Amino acid sequence: MQIAPPFGYQEVVPFLKNQQVRFLAPAEVPDFARRSNAIPISHTEFQPVARDYPIVFTSGDGKTAFAPVAVLGLTTGENLFCADGRWAPGVYVPAYVRRYPFCMAKVNVNKVEQKDRLICIEKSHIAEQGEALFDDKGAPSAKWQDLERLLGEYEADLERSREMCSILADYGLLEPFTMQAKFTKEKGGDAFHLTGMHRVAEGKIEHLNAAQLKNLVKKGILSRVYAHLLSMDNFAKLLDRKATRAA
Repeated sequence: MQIAPPFGYQEVVPFLKNQQVRFLAPAEVPDFARRSNAIPISHTEFQPVARDYPIVFTSGDGKTAFAPVAVLGLTTGENLFCADGRWAPGVYVPAYVRRYPFCMAKVNVNKVEQKDRLICIEKSHIAEQGEALFDDKGAPSAKWQDLERLLGEYEADLERSREMCSILADYGLLEPFTMQAKFTKEKGGDAFHLTGMHRVAEGKIEHLNAAQLKNLVKKGILSRVYAHLLSMDNFAKLLDRKATRAA
């Protein structure tokens, strides 16, 4: 059995009922998130994410495979929402971070990818002195029931995100862009150049036909498109955070 760990995870293994877990402390940030300037988000997260972060789309091939992410920093390895190992108070924490150290992972058996995903855990978080999530009879705790619900709902939500990105790409609405900014002399005068991002080209929406527009509305994509476009103003908030941290 081979398990491909998701982004940010080191080595994941199937979670077993008799395993005990070392959870992160409240507001503690996983190591990978401390060093990430972008975090994947899901379909239902667009509205809460758009209040705090810029939402952009990234791609492995720049053509068909896209994914929405929340931008956390202006340079590689920078999370401006993390300080002293804690997430900034009063800011929405993406579900990708909240589910850690658990995940749903693809499994390959004899090099054949299985249809269903397994609930897995970061191996380093299995601990003899950790927290048990099942009792001696195998009954789940309330905490595990909440976690299992989060994992299942999040995975289903990711599928909706993939469908949304596929439709946006198919309709030709995504375009590459670069974020360029520069501090004033009073704030140091540093310049920033962030690439590898895509956004919805708002001007192309009006050229869609009636069936395409209806599909965007029916699947709840159009509202997320405008949440994404409005969130672009949050790049200014990132600059303010950057300036505050530099000071």
